[in-house]
Amino acid sequence: MVTIVVATTSDPASINPAYALLAMPGWLPVPAPSLLQQGIKSFANKNVRFLQHDKGIVEEDDLDRRWEEATGEAVDEVIFFSKHTAVSNRPALTVHPIGVPHLREGDVPPQGGRPGWAAPPDPRIGPWLRLLKKLAQSHNLVPEFEITLEGTHHGPITIKPTMFLEIGSTDEYWKRQDAAKVIALLVWEGLGLGGGAAVGNWGREDERNKVLLGIGGGHYAPRHMDIVMKEGVWVGHLLSGYSLPMEDPSQSKENGNTDGIGGTWRQSIKVAIEATKSAFPGGDVLAHLDHKSFKGWQKNAITAYLGELSIKIGKPNDFI
Repeated sequence: MVTIVVATTSDPASINPAYALLAMPGWLPVPAPSLLQQGIKSFANKNVRFLQHDKGIVEEDDLDRRWEEATGEAVDEVIFFSKHTAVSNRPALTVHPIGVPHLREGDVPPQGGRPGWAAPPDPRIGPWLRLLKKLAQSHNLVPEFEITLEGTHHGPITIKPTMFLEIGSTDEYWKRQDAAKVIALLVWEGLGLGGGAAVGNWGREDERNKVLLGIGGGHYAPRHMDIVMKEGVWVGHLLSGYSLPMEDPSQSKENGNTDGIGGTWRQSIKVAIEATKSAFPGGDVLAHLDHKSFKGWQKNAITAYLGELSIKIGKPNDFI
């Protein structure tokens, strides 16, 4: 089983961490002819494969499947380097799962993916967020850079556990070599390429551990972040409010009746649960709600629907 790391030359916040990673010992070119013909270069280091292309980072779909077909190697997970944009322009290093589970069939995803799809969230997301903060602190990027999760969003399409590692939020910070170095070190240490133990492997000994499925709140998941930053917490998909479209017919506000509440919120929750369960075999997926982000009728409907899916709602101490 191999881990795929992907970067694009079209984005300085993607290719600079890639160059920093490839400058570390042990990398060798391993051309996959069918992918090379499509403009994708590849390198190997132990059980890690680095892929470099020239398109937008969300434009190359199915790289996990395409690598397996080109080489015969089974892919375990996919990690992407990318820039992050934000209205605030605040410098940030972010980690997040991917998918657009709330979009309807026929919708055109604005940043890749497929409507109603979510990739399995990489189990490393929680452990790597905590490692990222330690590395950023040791390289004096904190407090200048915020270290944060993001909600589940955008593509490209993958079927293996996936996460994005991003540098934000403006051209000045996308080009920062110290930020690129920290992202490269995160992968180097997190995958055990330097000889230490890999960080965030989910194994049989982790079965029945609690896994946080975040529901509600803003894009940067502040209520969920408070829990995930604690040691030992595993995190799956994070559905921000915009990923839970709920229509508001007045007759559906009472008694937790979800039948008349339109929107794709049920689809989004169900897809996120299924993808999270697939990434954490044997894990106990618990929903964590950002209660203050919902109106009463919304919280009642979501709680009732989670009950129908046999998903319990966890309190902060349940995940520790």
